[in-house]
Amino acid sequence: MTTLYDLSLPALTSRLAEWGEPAYRARQIWEGLYRHFYQSPDEFSALPRSLRARLAETFDFAPLTPAAQLTSRDGQTVKTLFRLHDGRAIEAVLMKYDPSTGSGRSRRTLCISTQAGCAMGCVFCATGQMGFQRHLTSGEIVAQVMYYARALQTSALQTSEFFENSEVSRGSRVTNIVVMGMGEPFHNYDNTLAAVDRLNDPDGYNFGARRITLSTVGLVPAIRRFTQERRQVNLAISLHAADDALRASLLPAAKAYPLDELLAACRDYAQTTGRRVTFEWALIEGVNDTPEQARLLASKVKGMLCHVNAIPLNPTEGYRGQAAGRERAERFKAALEQAGIPCTIRLRRGIEIQAGCGQLVVQG
Repeated sequence: MTTLYDLSLPALTSRLAEWGEPAYRARQIWEGLYRHFYQSPDEFSALPRSLRARLAETFDFAPLTPAAQLTSRDGQTVKTLFRLHDGRAIEAVLMKYDPSTGSGRSRRTLCISTQAGCAMGCVFCATGQMGFQRHLTSGEIVAQVMYYARALQTSALQTSEFFENSEVSRGSRVTNIVVMGMGEPFHNYDNTLAAVDRLNDPDGYNFGARRITLSTVGLVPAIRRFTQERRQVNLAISLHAADDALRASLLPAAKAYPLDELLAACRDYAQTTGRRVTFEWALIEGVNDTPEQARLLASKVKGMLCHVNAIPLNPTEGYRGQAAGRERAERFKAALEQAGIPCTIRLRRGIEIQAGCGQLVVQG
C-alpha cells in the first residue's frame, strides 16, 4: 500500500481530483502531514468523514513502526529501530548539541537512513558489513523525519533524560538533517532527492535545504548530476584516505572511481555551486591518521573550497581497527591546517548504544 509520504503535493492533488475532491483538500492533508504531524486519518478532523475513510482504505499512514529505542548515558543521543512493512528494519538517530559541549549553538541533529543495509561494503562500517537489502522509498525516508518532528513537538519520546533540559522539551524542532544513516544516498538517488524536496517544500515541512547534508562514498556520476542540479543541500564525501590503494582497502566501492576522478568532480561541484565540500575522515590508528596522509590530502585538495571533518573511528564488531588517540588526531589536524586546509575533529556521540557514525546495523 502506498504511503501518503510517497506522494508530492501535485500527485496528491491529482489523486484527489480523480475522486472528485477540490484542490484545497489536498492542501489540508499536506498541512496535516507536514505542519501538524498527523499520523492517522482520524486526526484530520477538518476533512469529511467519507474522505477520511477513503484515505484510510487507500494509503498507509504508518510506513515505519518504532520497535525499540535506546538513549545514551548522557541523555544527548536517542537511537530508534524502525520496522518496515516487509520485515526489514532501519535505524535513525537524534542528537542534541548545545553551547556547553563546544558546538557553538544549540542543535537537534537528525541522522536518517536511505537504504536497509548498504552495498558499498566499507570495511569499518557496521551497515556495510551487513550487506544490501533494499532501497527505501521516498516516503520511508521522509517518515523518519516526521516521527522525530512529532516526538519533539509533543515530548513523545520516552526518554526522560533527553527532555530534562527545557531546550529540547515540548515544541522544539529538528534543526539539522544529515543523510548519513544506513545506506548510500546516491545509490538511491531519485528516492533520496525526492524525499529532500518533500521536506524542503515551503507549503509543507519547509525545512531549509542548507540545513540538510547528503553524504556519499563518492559515486562520481551521481555527484556530477547533483552538481548540475545546483541544489542548496550540503555535500559530504566519505574519503578516509588520500591514496587509491589505501582507500580501496577501506572502501571497496572506491575501486570504480579513482581519487583523482572523484576529487575532480568535487572541485567542479565547489566551483559550479559556490558551496563547500566536506570530506569525512574516520581516523584509524596507524592506518590513515598520519601527518603524511594529511599532507598528501592537502596537496590533492589545495585551492578547493572544502573542509575536513575528522572523527576517531567508532568501534564495530566486524573490524579490528582502533580509533586514533587524541594526540595522533591532533597531529593529523595540525598537518592539514599548516597546509591551509580547515579541519575539525568531531565530537563522538552515542558510542555505547551503537549510534555513532558507521555503527548502525540491524541483526537478523
